[in-house]
Parts: sequence; C-alpha cells; structure tokens
Amino acid sequence: MVFARAPATSANLGSGFDTFGVALSHPADTVQVERAEETSIEVSGAGAQFIPTEPDKNVVGAVADALDAPAHIHIDKGVRPSSGLGSSAASAAAAAVALNALYDRGYSRADLVSVAAEGEAVVSGEAHADNVAPALLGGFTIVRSDDTTTSIDADLPLVACLPEVVVSTRDARGVVPDAVSMDDHVETVGNAATLTAGMCRSDADLVGRGMDDPVVTPARAELITGYEAVREAALDAGATGVSVSGAGPSILAVCREGQRRSVAARMVEAFADAGVGARAYQTRVGEGATVF
Repeated sequence: MVFARAPATSANLGSGFDTFGVALSHPADTVQVERAEETSIEVSGAGAQFIPTEPDKNVVGAVADALDAPAHIHIDKGVRPSSGLGSSAASAAAAAVALNALYDRGYSRADLVSVAAEGEAVVSGEAHADNVAPALLGGFTIVRSDDTTTSIDADLPLVACLPEVVVSTRDARGVVPDAVSMDDHVETVGNAATLTAGMCRSDADLVGRGMDDPVVTPARAELITGYEAVREAALDAGATGVSVSGAGPSILAVCREGQRRSVAARMVEAFADAGVGARAYQTRVGEGATVF
C-alpha cells in the first residue's frame, strides 16, 4: 500500500495562459493505492459527492490505465472540484506518483506529467499539463505546446481566495478571445517575461507586475461576482499582483512576507460585501507530489 500527497495549483498567473503554473503549499489531495486485479475508486473529502467513482470517468482511473497499474484507489479530497485550484490535477498527480511507486514502474516526475495530463483529459476533454506539471514537479512551471516542461524553484507568499460560486471550465474557455491585437501581444509577452524573472529571484514585486494580462483575465473576471472589488481590496492590503486562478472562480494574490493575513481578510470581506461567501488559503509556492 502506498500513500501520496499532491498540492493544489494555480494556472495561468495572468500573463501565462495555458503555459504557467505554480504549486501551492496547501490545500492538497491525498491518495491511497493498493494492488488489485482491476481498478476501483472511493472518494471522500471536499466535494466528494460530485466526483464519479467509475474508473473510466475519473482522472485516477485514466492514470491507472496509462500505467497498467490496476489498484484499489482511495482519494481524500482537500482541493474542492471546480475551484480553479487544479482539483483534478492534484488527484491525477498523486495517483501517478503513488502507482508508479506501488508497481515500481521507474518513471521520472517529468515522464509522469504526460501520464497525469491524460487523466486530466477525462475531465476537460484535453490533456492540458499547466496544472499537473506544478502538482508533480513543484515550484513554478512553464509548459510548452509540445508538453516539454521547465520547473523553477521559487519561494513566495500567496493567498488563494475561493468564493462560494461555480465557474465551469467550458464557460471560462468560451470567453477567451480567438485573436489579440499586436499591442496586447507585446504587452503580454513583456509581462510574462517579467513574471518569469521574478519567479527566478523569488521577487514578489516583479512577479506581481508580471501578472497583468490585457486579454484573458478581463474576459474571465466577468464570470466572477465581485472580482474587481476583491482585486482592489487585495492590492490595497499590500498584494503585489492579483489574477484569476486557472478558470476561476478562485482569485490568486501574490504577497510580500508578513502580509498574507491582511490580504486574505480583505479579500474575504470584499466578497462578503458583494454578497458572496468565500474562504482564503494563506499559502505559498510549494513542493510537488510526495510519496509516503
């Protein structure tokens, strides 16, 4: 029997649509695997009632199939589904490292990115790696269109504020513009480069400046009640940058040391003023999946 933990993640970070991702120190999913003749799945924890247990409809079933590693799998959800915090990626990543260890398959973490991404395809219809890459590798990750991945160690305080609303991934992808102007393209590239330099230096100010995004974030923000007020509240409390986390509805704020508590409190308060309940995770850039 093997246990594994994989963290929540935040994708895009504003200027890195479908490219950037970051692992969070918490929350996380925990997966327990035990050898079996055929795969079966149990789920407990946050939003468990909404997660199918049929292996062909669950991300971990796809991972087990890809690794030819049938098992009884128990998922303890710490990352709520439809949160914009990589819930399915956390389960897929934890299952990948646990089954890899259980069956001694010998795959590297980089090898497992494509395996876990196939699990993600069960939920999203496409094998995106922008969440599974940081869930497996930790830190800040950059995923190219050919699925090659670069991981950068970084140490930054973060706040992930999760409102009690649901934004479907389909709706969030549907509002993304089909084309951008050259001015917006140049601005986005410059911001993405600034963010990457900031991550290399663990510089909250550079990362915050690099999160600005004139294309995707404004479109997705319209789907989140109170977004602009929450963003302004976070910045007023000292956040260096704020953006929609993944497809939403979570909102990610980058902070300097010692400011997470005030940023978190102001974000929750701003959502409350908009008539929306919310909880805030005072977290930071964290490590990837861990096998116990």
